[in-house]
Parts: sequence; C-alpha cells; structure tokens
Amino acid sequence: MLTRMLAAFAVMVLGDGIVRLNVDAAIGQGEVGSGAIVDSQTFLDAHTRPLPPPRDDVVRRVRDLVGRMTLKEKVGQMTQLEIGMVTDGKDADLRINPTKLRKAVVEYGVGSILNVKDLALPIEKWHELIPAIQKAAGEARLKIPVLYGIDSIHGANYVKGATLFPQPLGMAATWNPELMLETSRVSAAETRAAGIPWNFSPVLDIGRQPLWPRLYETFGEDVHLASVMGAAAVRGYQGDDPASPTSVAACLKHYVGYSFPASGHDRTPASIPIEMLREYFLPTFAAAVDAGALSVMVNSGEVNGIPGHANRHLLTDVLRGELGFGGVVVSDWEDIKRLVTTHHVAANEKEATRIAVLAGIDMSMVPSDYSFADLLVQLVNEGAVPASRVDEAVSRVLSMKARLGLFDDPTRGIETRTAVGSTQSRRLALRAARESIVLLKNDRRVLPVPR
Repeated sequence: MLTRMLAAFAVMVLGDGIVRLNVDAAIGQGEVGSGAIVDSQTFLDAHTRPLPPPRDDVVRRVRDLVGRMTLKEKVGQMTQLEIGMVTDGKDADLRINPTKLRKAVVEYGVGSILNVKDLALPIEKWHELIPAIQKAAGEARLKIPVLYGIDSIHGANYVKGATLFPQPLGMAATWNPELMLETSRVSAAETRAAGIPWNFSPVLDIGRQPLWPRLYETFGEDVHLASVMGAAAVRGYQGDDPASPTSVAACLKHYVGYSFPASGHDRTPASIPIEMLREYFLPTFAAAVDAGALSVMVNSGEVNGIPGHANRHLLTDVLRGELGFGGVVVSDWEDIKRLVTTHHVAANEKEATRIAVLAGIDMSMVPSDYSFADLLVQLVNEGAVPASRVDEAVSRVLSMKARLGLFDDPTRGIETRTAVGSTQSRRLALRAARESIVLLKNDRRVLPVPR
C-alpha cells in the first residue's frame, strides 16, 4: 500500500547500500511537502468513480446524427489526419491551406486532426489554427466539429511557454498521487487553453524492459504505483466534467504489452504469457478505465504473434467485455498500414482495414492520406464490414465530442484566457521536481541508515 510519508524523506533500501530517497525539498528552501497522508486505496476509491453516463440529450443527439449521416460521412469521422494535411509551411510560418482543409473536413468529413512531434507553437498561433479548422468544419453539411489531438505528456509541451513537469517516470518517483492529480489539472487547462480537447496521455505501459527507449514515459515497473498514478492522471485531465473549458479527454496508451518488446526496440514483438499479461500489464488500464477514461490508443507492436491492431480478443473481448470500456479506440501512427508492411498479416491495405475495424479500432490515425476512408467505404458496400460496426464506431466518436462540449462550442477553452506557464504553475512544477529526486547511492551518509 502506497503511503505519502509525513517526513522530509521516505526511504526504500534496495540492498547493498543502494537507497531510494524521496525528498520533498532536499534542495532549495528545505520545506516538507503537502503534509497530507495519502493512502493509495483511499485515493483510488475517491478518484476512480466512473464518469456519469452521457446525458439523455447527448444520446439523442448522437443517435440523430448517425441516422442522418451518409456512409462517407461516417467513415470520415473514423479518420484522423496529421496537421500537415491541412496546412502549408512550418513553425512560425505554418498556415492553413484552405483547399486542403476543405477537402479534409468538408469533402471527407474527417473527424480528427492530430499534432506532429516538431510542432510546438505559441498559444496565439493555436488561436489562429484551431478556430480556422472548426470554422471550416462548420461549413460541412452536418457541421460536426473536429477533434484535435496532441501529446501533452508532461505538461502542455506543444504550447510554447507552457508549464513543464517531470516526465511520468519522475512523477512516479514522487509516490504522490495527489501531486499527479494537481499537475495533470494544470496540463489539461493549458492544453485546453490552446483550443485542444484531446490529450494522448497517460502512458500506462509497465516499465519492465530496461532496453525499451520509451521507458521514461511510463510510471515505472510497479503495477500498483502505476495504476494509482495513472488513475490520478485521468482524473486530473478530465475532471468531473470533460466539457469544462479546463479539461481534456484522456487517452490510455499503448494497450497492451507495448513496453515489453523482446528486442528492446520500439514497435517490435513481445512474448508475454497470458498470466503475466493479466498480472502486470492489464491492471493499469483497468484502473484508468474505472477512473472514466474516454479513449484508448492501441499497441503498435504485437503480443504473442498477434499485432495489437488485429487482436480482437484484447481489443473487444478483454477491453470492452472484461474491463467495461465504452469509449473510443484509436490506432497509433500509421499502424493499420503496418499490418501489411511490418506484421505481414494482410495482403494489402484494404484487407488490413477490414481486420483492424473488425478487431475493434474505432478511429484510424492514418495519418497522411485518405486511404482508410476510401477503403472502408468499399468494404461496407461489399459487405465485408457490417454497417452496424461503422455505426458503433462513429457513435463512440460523436459521443466523445459531445462529452467534451464541442457541439456547443468547438473552440472551448480559448475563451478562458488561462495563464499558460503562470508563476503558480511553475511553483508546482518545482515542487514536483523536488519530490521526484531519487538517491541512488548513499555514499556520504545523506540518509542515516546502515550500509
């Protein structure tokens, strides 16, 4: 059971004199932390209550929309493109290309656009881009808003000047879920202030493969600690109402087993006995689903010979049937195409699209062409994918948009004028950094414990 100690430090002796030290303020002002004892089970009980089901008016709105949509409009909502598909230039010169944008959101009715790794912009630039995208979406027949997604992993790191916190592995070293909750609230508010409502975080992969290059994005190797911190992140991001102008939708990733590749290389196969998968890799996702997470992103690799994006057992039987997840399942970058090029379980992209959608993928992060939308229309018309499966997926996408308040205000968050990178938020970041300090070796008797 995790406990937040009422002391200037907490110690775990790991053997041979190797000591783990959690110092709230071993440097600087020397202050002790919040002072409140946080029992992990009490925290989970308080913060993993599920979000209430969608209101009746949301259910009716979604049902009405789906009933009026054409097949092309439905698969458009299941399509996610990267920002370069609707813009020209880069960095400070990035600008909307009206022709590209109209093709995406009016002709194809694309449901989501995502950011790319090198695009960190001033908030003023976001205030140009997001309203322009939503204005164009409002010119489509059904005026369905676009869902913009971004990786705010340790703060709103794609908004220049935003508050940055320790990476998740550092936050885990604080052993402080209340602090995780607070920092996630700031991350959400500063992300939504840019007009962005969907955050591809938290990473709930368990860090038990030291060769894996993304280990720092996890909450470490301890399943219980990672579950508690993950639930705290979800509650911090989404709050009590994801439609709040200071909240965003969380996205749990990368379901499941992504972080345990045998080679250590990213996006490569993992061999995980089913008992181990259930004991070590599923609990973090279960806790975050219980906390009300609205979306899940899929493992880019494969587990026991089956690619994540083709694994109906894990995506449908386990995630939905056992864990009770009711939100949106989104692919990772280009991963439906990779069923052909990397995993070789499909002869062509059309077959890969059929496999992925039937396995349980609701939205494809395509991200740089319209192949998914075109092929899925063909598959439904040919009877290879039931129209009911498309209706199921698009209903989930529209429901998430409604729960984020996008139908009422597509640019919600911009009007709050949240102070990005405020003095108060930076003080919180400093506190998090101090609490994350870990003493690896007790050479100079920093701690009064025997060697």
